Amino acid sequence: MQYREDVPLVSQLNKWFGFEKFKGHQEAIIRNLLQGRDTFVLMPTGGGKSLCYQLPALILPGTAIVVSPLIALMKNQVDRLRASCANDNITHFLNSSLLKKQITQVKDDVLSGVTKLLYVAPETLTKEENIQFLKQATISFYAIDEAHCISEWGHDFRPEYRRIRHFIEQIGHAPVIALTATATPKVQDDIQKNLGMNDAVVFRSSFNRPNLFYAVRPKFDATKEITKYIKDNPGKSGIIYCISRKRVEQLASVLQLNGIRALPYHAGLDTKTRSYNQDAFLQEECDVIVATIAFGMGIDKPDVRYVIHYDMPKSLEGYYQETGRAGRDGLEGQCIAFYSEKDIQRLSHFFLSKSLPEQEIGKQLLLDTTYYAQGGDCRRKMLLQYFGEQYNKPNCEHCDNCCTEQQHFDGKEDLLQLLQLLQEIGEGFRASYLVNVLRGIKTQDSEIYEHGKLSLFGARKEDSEFFLGSIVRQAILHGFIKKDIQQYGLLYLTEKGKDFLENPYSIQLVRDHEYNQEDQDEDAIIPTESAGTDTVLFQMLKNLTHDEAKKYKVQPFVIFQDVSLEEMTIHYPITLEELQNITGVSASKARRYGHPFINLIKQYVEENEIERPSDFVMKVAPSRSQQKVTLIHSIDRKMDLDELAEMLHLERNELLTEIENLVINSGLKLNIGYYVDEEVDPDIQRDIYDYFQEEATSLSLQEACEALKDLHLDEDEIRLVRIKYCSEMAN
Repeated sequence: MQYREDVPLVSQLNKWFGFEKFKGHQEAIIRNLLQGRDTFVLMPTGGGKSLCYQLPALILPGTAIVVSPLIALMKNQVDRLRASCANDNITHFLNSSLLKKQITQVKDDVLSGVTKLLYVAPETLTKEENIQFLKQATISFYAIDEAHCISEWGHDFRPEYRRIRHFIEQIGHAPVIALTATATPKVQDDIQKNLGMNDAVVFRSSFNRPNLFYAVRPKFDATKEITKYIKDNPGKSGIIYCISRKRVEQLASVLQLNGIRALPYHAGLDTKTRSYNQDAFLQEECDVIVATIAFGMGIDKPDVRYVIHYDMPKSLEGYYQETGRAGRDGLEGQCIAFYSEKDIQRLSHFFLSKSLPEQEIGKQLLLDTTYYAQGGDCRRKMLLQYFGEQYNKPNCEHCDNCCTEQQHFDGKEDLLQLLQLLQEIGEGFRASYLVNVLRGIKTQDSEIYEHGKLSLFGARKEDSEFFLGSIVRQAILHGFIKKDIQQYGLLYLTEKGKDFLENPYSIQLVRDHEYNQEDQDEDAIIPTESAGTDTVLFQMLKNLTHDEAKKYKVQPFVIFQDVSLEEMTIHYPITLEELQNITGVSASKARRYGHPFINLIKQYVEENEIERPSDFVMKVAPSRSQQKVTLIHSIDRKMDLDELAEMLHLERNELLTEIENLVINSGLKLNIGYYVDEEVDPDIQRDIYDYFQEEATSLSLQEACEALKDLHLDEDEIRLVRIKYCSEMAN
């Protein structure tokens, strides 16, 4: 395959995509591929990787085979390309989601030469019928997207990716382009060896994303902090990553209860729900996606303004990939991670069932993540150094460590002892071993090598493992020691380290962060409030509730229930926004009934010189049901309640209890009128409404059934109408 050097690629770029110029290395990458050379592309998220294989595919004769890891990613790429080219046949995907008729159409289009790009999953290539089909096609080249999935050292390792070369050899030779947004030197080497492209031309863009702000915070009351952050940034799109499906559901539920448009996303949801939630996020029908790492690969949403890690990821590669989804348009991107030692311990347990080499890989990757979280140096410098790139500015001015004053100390003696020990025992030991020797801790290795006899054995017994580990980390960061990632983190002296031993000099090191605050347990994700009520204010609010009830001609409990009034006396809300954070008070309820209450509280606070709690108050969930968010959105879509109960594997009574918790106890407005109107006669609805409007002293179902017993109503009817009444009149 040859391509003329003088072809005006910019005109082709403009023709197919409407752009006037290329970004970064794009043009050089495309020319290299057009000339038939294997190509390896390392380019950060948002750098324009997909165009590097899409444009050549549109120019060259034949069909480019694009190997992609996720069906959702394929669909997203195909939809965008079809929109650009105004031709649905120009690109297809071939995977298990297609019907037989659709598969036939795809194959016909490929064999006729109409289709220029065919997206496939590696699993698709395992089927002999697909191999035989592709043998008949004219292949322009192979593109391996998200190529880090090949490597066991990569953060999204997929075993099927390691067989891609085998399938290529079966189908037929053509150039290969491998692309990834994140790869350490070890992963890069692994990818090239596995794909048999050691002679590939490598194009490496800088991994620095100057518009991203990096911060790590102790994981203390993280749910409340996240909720407050989102409320302080209304209307902005964000992604929150959690390690488990359970936590995704819980956090999404809490955010929803606090008036935030959030949806969950994880592999445990059915395909329809996952697709709906992803589309809602892309179409800005929801602001926040709470997700496991199943979400985000290839998601092309340029205006994600923040990526929050509720849990630290298992590797810095995963962290970089996920944070890279923020600010792809070059504007603001906040990357906030919550660190907990307990979470790191939990993650380490994931590797116990793996083979010994996999355990070693996992431990090393997790150790690097821990060093990053605890490190007091520039976060950008630490990240880039991990990917083999130097960042030489003393202050990036765009991370928490650079924007706050860190505690420094002269590390000359600490560094000198560490390097002397490494020189004395010989190279090729891990950081943890060096720390144990300095602290005088005997191990099997120290007995075998007789390192207990060294003069430096126990020289730093008064220092903590944390402090000495920090010295090792900074020695690597500053280039005195090299860590061989291919040998599971063994340490070696560099020339700079040897020079320091010959001529030691004063060097300023930084004290790492020790997160001393109590780590938050997974089961404590939803905080609870406890404090004594202000009985004087409570009675004043109670009287006001009665006055307002007469004014609106409703019962007092319709305005606010006692549980809401009690919470008001604890937190003293003086704005409608603060009032919405009270249990049982929705945004609409606050607007409808709230003004006289916040005015009364404000006056009371001023007259009595009360110091209000300064921390953010958030609504808590009455239940931790993982199905709550699905329930809310299904009702919004007017799903039949009996079908909904079946879908959620609930009895009808259990479903109504869940709905009552949301509407009556938490003040959420849920419109089940569409269902009630079908199930309950209008006259019966009026009778029940009249009871709650004129006679009831509370929302008690038992009292309602007793009062309405002469009408011989079914309890279900009363429950349904009570929910509808509360939603319409109270919420």
